[in-house]
Amino acid sequence: MYSRIRTFFASCGLLFLSFYSVAQADQAELGIKAIMDQSKVMGLSVAVVKNNKVIYTHSFGYKNYETKEPLTDNCLFRIASISKSFSATSVMQLVQQKKLSLQTDLSELVGFQIRNPKYPNTVITLEMALSHLSSINDSQGYFTLDAINPAKNPNWASCYNAYEPGTKYQYCNLNFNMVGTIIEKLSGERFDQYVKHHVLDPLNLYGGYCVDSLDKTRFASIYEYNKDSAKFIPSPMAYAPRSAEIANYTMGYTTPIFSPTGGMKISATDLANYMIMHSRQGKANGVRIISKKSAAAMQTARSAEEGYGLAIMTTDKLIPGKTLKGHTGSAYGLYSAMFFQPKEKFGIVVISNGCDPSYTNGFNSVIRNTVNCLYNAFLAK
Repeated sequence: MYSRIRTFFASCGLLFLSFYSVAQADQAELGIKAIMDQSKVMGLSVAVVKNNKVIYTHSFGYKNYETKEPLTDNCLFRIASISKSFSATSVMQLVQQKKLSLQTDLSELVGFQIRNPKYPNTVITLEMALSHLSSINDSQGYFTLDAINPAKNPNWASCYNAYEPGTKYQYCNLNFNMVGTIIEKLSGERFDQYVKHHVLDPLNLYGGYCVDSLDKTRFASIYEYNKDSAKFIPSPMAYAPRSAEIANYTMGYTTPIFSPTGGMKISATDLANYMIMHSRQGKANGVRIISKKSAAAMQTARSAEEGYGLAIMTTDKLIPGKTLKGHTGSAYGLYSAMFFQPKEKFGIVVISNGCDPSYTNGFNSVIRNTVNCLYNAFLAK
């Protein structure tokens, strides 16, 4: 949309300054096209926030390579682990309602024993799960709670690391799939419906965890880049509806079907509007989603080295000279990033539906380069 408006104003010999200048947009788009020329990229969808308002959105490359359909700002992506912040936001709402606390024993909430067998007297709390300090790992899988349920898996003890809970960080998807079940148990709503009703709808955002509830024509196909063959391979499982499993759903247990740890589907533009809520300490679109105290709790690092809070991390390694808060995502070949600077009121969202998987300083190189390109074009003084 903005490209067409810029073209109109340029044809009239005028500068389009309502959101940004033509020069800024041209700088960004030329830079991103150069990144795509230098690296293997299927598509990129981006959004820039300044003064806590979305000032720029644009999409590049293909939505579907086989049909050569272009990627647009209307496309939905499975954003992978940025989804964790939606789960944590939902938990903080329940904490505010005093239905639980961050110090509640995870065993009480999940409904079966959650204890590291090497440290049976150390309580594993909800806060530890949300901050990846639980000592739990994904070695037995994380697509079902059976992995860690002693009554279901004879190897359940392998789900725990050798160190005491609360002492070390290890990223773990199973943590957040358990969190999803807790949201169901305490709210009485199916996980995907809870997030829709209490996070997405109040912010007037389109998205969700349930594939069958969304407009599938808007899904951006996801591709995994294979370096050996130098080819992009489609990943249709990214949008597997799992309709049969949902038809036989067990509230409070089979929640991982929706992947609270990574299954949110949303556009880059709507993700940017969600990000503004966190940047503004829990309020956006005239609606308070979580309290300032809850927002601060999510953004406060629990592990100094990793900078991870409650599904929001703090990093100074993405944009030189800037300390940012947010999250990344990677799954099925997709890479995503949502980072903001709350004091300076800016943020950037970048989503690729397939690109070179190389990393620089802990970030996918294509995503990192695109974030910096957008920052330099629109936000650097």
